[in-house]
Amino acid sequence: MANYTVGLKTGARTRALTIEAEDALLAALKSKLENPEALITYVRKSNRRGDRRHPHEGLRSKKIA
Repeated sequence: MANYTVGLKTGARTRALTIEAEDALLAALKSKLENPEALITYVRKSNRRGDRRHPHEGLRSKKIA
């Protein structure tokens, strides 16, 4: 699986998440499931060098029953 960076906007706040997924669509859907009110602004493959210097948040580990 690859790492993707997903940009989200909630109200006036923006943030970026790093998500491990098979493709960009699944990464976007995983982030939307975690943050249903957020607007997805972009999805891109993670850049190892740049993302190591400026790390992003990950999804919270939450079990769905």
